[in-house]
Amino acid sequence: MSEHTRASRVRQHVHCDSCYSRRCRARVEVSVCCAVIPCRLLCGAVFHLCKEEDHLLLCPNVRVPCLNAGFGCPLHMPRSSQAAHLQVCPASLVCCSMEWIRWPIDETNPHSEIALQENVLKESEGQEQPLDLAMALVDQTDLYERLEMNPIYPELMEAEEEEKKEEAAMGGCVNSDTDTATNEESNSCGSNVVEQNGLGQISGPFKGTYNLCDMMFSMERGGCAAAQANQDNPEQNPKPEEKDTEKKEAAADTGQTGHAPWQEGVMERLRNELTPQEFNMYMVHHGSMLLAFGQIKACTPREDDFVYGSLEPIPVQTLHSFKIPDSYHYSGRRVHYYDSTRPPSEPRSVDTSDLKVDEEDWFSDEAAATLLGYAEIEVKGHKISESNAADGLYVDVGTQTHSFRKAPFKAKTTLAEAMVDRPLKLLLQLQSERVSGRNTRAGCAFTFLCGHTFHRREFATHFRNVHSDIQTSLSGWFEQRCPLSYLGCTFSQKRFQPSTHNATVSYNQHLRIFNLRPTLAASEGDTSQSSRSSEDPSTTQRKRGGRKGGDGEDSLSILPYEVLCHMASFLDSLSLSQLALVSQLMRQVSSSLLQERGMVTLRWEKKTYSHGGAKWRAKPVWEFSHLFSSVESWHMADVPPISAHLKVCPYYKTSLSIEPVPLPSISDKQECKKERLSLVNQVTGNNWQY
Repeated sequence: MSEHTRASRVRQHVHCDSCYSRRCRARVEVSVCCAVIPCRLLCGAVFHLCKEEDHLLLCPNVRVPCLNAGFGCPLHMPRSSQAAHLQVCPASLVCCSMEWIRWPIDETNPHSEIALQENVLKESEGQEQPLDLAMALVDQTDLYERLEMNPIYPELMEAEEEEKKEEAAMGGCVNSDTDTATNEESNSCGSNVVEQNGLGQISGPFKGTYNLCDMMFSMERGGCAAAQANQDNPEQNPKPEEKDTEKKEAAADTGQTGHAPWQEGVMERLRNELTPQEFNMYMVHHGSMLLAFGQIKACTPREDDFVYGSLEPIPVQTLHSFKIPDSYHYSGRRVHYYDSTRPPSEPRSVDTSDLKVDEEDWFSDEAAATLLGYAEIEVKGHKISESNAADGLYVDVGTQTHSFRKAPFKAKTTLAEAMVDRPLKLLLQLQSERVSGRNTRAGCAFTFLCGHTFHRREFATHFRNVHSDIQTSLSGWFEQRCPLSYLGCTFSQKRFQPSTHNATVSYNQHLRIFNLRPTLAASEGDTSQSSRSSEDPSTTQRKRGGRKGGDGEDSLSILPYEVLCHMASFLDSLSLSQLALVSQLMRQVSSSLLQERGMVTLRWEKKTYSHGGAKWRAKPVWEFSHLFSSVESWHMADVPPISAHLKVCPYYKTSLSIEPVPLPSISDKQECKKERLSLVNQVTGNNWQY
């Protein structure tokens, strides 16, 4: 609040404080009442002149910034229009939080589509990829960038330079301490370093490490030195009889009247001298000290704990002669671990030469092994070959060694860095799953987030068309694959297309979003090509020369700027964002629609100053969202049925049965038998009659 406003409140008139009438007829007097005036902005309000500043805080016609001004919206408007502006505010954005899970392929599952994923990558090179394959490759790239090698392979990490320095510093401190152990004048590693330095201060790269070690071990060294001094000086060590005498004298001095937790008999005095309320309050504040000094016992003393009940004395001679106590109740699923009737076993070492494999086969695939390790954590809840203490007798210890070509790895190496210059392989499933209550974002490494930002009025269209209509229906409905895809057939076809647009759905891997690609008839393309070829070259040169840009411009760029802006107004947000990348002229055309169709986001940038300091600042950035044209309904595309493909599918092999095949229970001998033979007896007994 400004000084002028505070001063006006102090000089408020007596009558004006309680007057709210539009027809006030009070006489104008100094320090009592002032004149009644209407609002200067013509909002219809009438008030006393001294209340004009207060009215401007509520006047609906005052121009104020948008409520999202802090998020980048630059518009100013009357206060009464703020609510309506939020529906079209360029800073009123929503981030899509749609999540899905894509698990790694299971090579041990006979029903997995490993053959399909290998063939589809080979055949899709240089061609338009199917929707599920394109999306799976993008998710795999995102997953490789997120997964780190350190949590799975800590033993294959390189030692950092700081750790090496600390180890060297600790080693130097220990060595110097060992060398000076025989020197009575030198009591610590620090004193030795100071003497070598001769300056009274520690210098060099190990100064911080030395200070940390000195702080950690100074108290221990001091306690050891004091104990050694007391032990060497017999005069300061009183005899046990003298100690008892001192205790008795101290007790006699206090007169057994104190309430300190360390005094003997304090509990009896508290019960006798304090009220129950005071006793409970004393126990609340000093209960821990009473436990420390042994005045009271814990709720469950160690000697009263029930461990196994009554134990039978059993002489333990060997591991197999040990008998489990009868009072030790445990699950019966591990009783065979203690069974002494098992055949004896002996450890044997196996060399890698016994495997008879090539040296190249020793190396494991970094991607497959890492994905398997993270999948084990997500499904089983622990790492592969993690030690497991089943009970107090046995501990399951497992080891798993990996040999990688790029090992050892750096501290923050990701899977994407480890897979550089490696051939592309799809190790994730083509089908994705919806996030459920069992698999959450925080607890699953294979969860993926949409993360695209849209205007508030565009979010409903994006979620309906992209996630509900396309993404969740890819497996067999929106995009249909051959029924023999599990054998390796890569045939697929899109079954649906928009009802209002002559376009097909495609996936942009760079933007990670679905989009609509217009389909033009072949006749139209041929006509336009023939018309361009039949045009007079001189006319084309005149058209190109009429505008700046030379011979590199197309026929669209020669149109007037106003016509281009009008044509661009019919495009969707995704098309406008791509149009801005064509040329400088098209970028200007797209920029003219930013205020109406674009959105403003905050982009954080780090600014470094000359003195070495840095500060993060938010910079507003105008851009278009990645929303394609709204599709209200879909209809079946004009594609042949999948049965037409099966006629020419190379994996569809018919099995023609020429010889007759007998059916069960058709033997003539069974008519005279009382008992019917089973199917197994017929097959094994060779009881077929033709």
